Amino acid sequence: MSDTMPVDVTAAAAATPAPVTAPLASVAGDGVTPGLGERRKRNRIDTFFKTVVKVDGSDLHLKSEVVPRIRIHGDLQNLKTDPIDPADMDSMIEEMLNPEQLHHFREHGTVDLAYAINKVDRFRVNIFRQRGTTSMVARRINPKVPNYKDLGIPEIFSKVAEVEQGLIILAGITGSGKSTTIAAMLGQINDTKAVHIVTLEDPIEYSYTDNKSLINQREIGLDVDSWDAGIRAMMREDPDVILIGEMRDRATFSAAITAAETGHLVFSTIHASSAPGCITRILELFPQELHDNIRQALAANIVCVAFQKLVPGLKRKRVPVVEVMLNSPSVRKYILEEREAELGTVIRKEKGTGSIDFNEMLADYVMDETITSKEALLASPNPDELRMRLKGISTM
Repeated sequence: MSDTMPVDVTAAAAATPAPVTAPLASVAGDGVTPGLGERRKRNRIDTFFKTVVKVDGSDLHLKSEVVPRIRIHGDLQNLKTDPIDPADMDSMIEEMLNPEQLHHFREHGTVDLAYAINKVDRFRVNIFRQRGTTSMVARRINPKVPNYKDLGIPEIFSKVAEVEQGLIILAGITGSGKSTTIAAMLGQINDTKAVHIVTLEDPIEYSYTDNKSLINQREIGLDVDSWDAGIRAMMREDPDVILIGEMRDRATFSAAITAAETGHLVFSTIHASSAPGCITRILELFPQELHDNIRQALAANIVCVAFQKLVPGLKRKRVPVVEVMLNSPSVRKYILEEREAELGTVIRKEKGTGSIDFNEMLADYVMDETITSKEALLASPNPDELRMRLKGISTM
């Protein structure tokens, strides 16, 4: 019997699939505990983890009395098996936890851990109690770092990754592929430069193997207690390239800009709805009296600000569409003059330098039948302007 489980391609919102009558397949043999290299007997729950790997899923969701689900290409899909009995769920969870983790879970109702089914396939796991029963969500740490061709993102990102110093920001909502695009750029650096890369992430999403670069990855809650502690330690770790997983507050942004000012290449992400909107979002982290200083720091240190969104495609499940704002004399001028609302115009005028307008990329994808016009209009921040583009009417 296979040690993975069949997946119902029907989205999770659909009716629960007919269950498989056979019991969960047993998984025998030895495995590797996360981060330790100890030999251990595989646990029953490994069947679910192996299925995630087999179907190239990103997340595993287990909930008592509910059919297990796996997120595949952004959609939750049901496994063809029975709902998990609450007693079985508790038993499987207890098998995978060490005594300290089990004690923490029983005391606090939640526990975070890293979990490995072999030397390659690793997961970031959160186990928690809800309505008196146990649930688990596991995010797969992707062992394969993507390249630009695999992702379908513009080659300008390759040129951006060649710079030696400055701040590179990726914006977008959760699940928009920001971290994946950064992973491709870090992968390029790892393949081409003899530098020290230090990452601070929550959670780690890609696992890198040292090539020309030396890479140290630190995860909040696993390798370091907090963002503040990780940031304080980072500058004592002799980095050349830094990834701060998310600029979520003043401390993380201040650390990123200080590192860029002192000669480092810094990558980070932020939740914003456009490349120019990143500037506004960053300013909102600080009181008004500090805005002039923040504007000067941004104007001097930004290399690239990009916004990314995944749009349903015709040739592939999801297509990344980006807006790219490269630093230039005009960009610096507009930031310093508090004219960030007009930066979209600068992006359109400077497309010859590598900047990319979001609507223009949408229009190009409609023209070459990568996406439909319906999906393009839904994704567009300015659908009226996009309609004019699709009719061949210039908007400049």
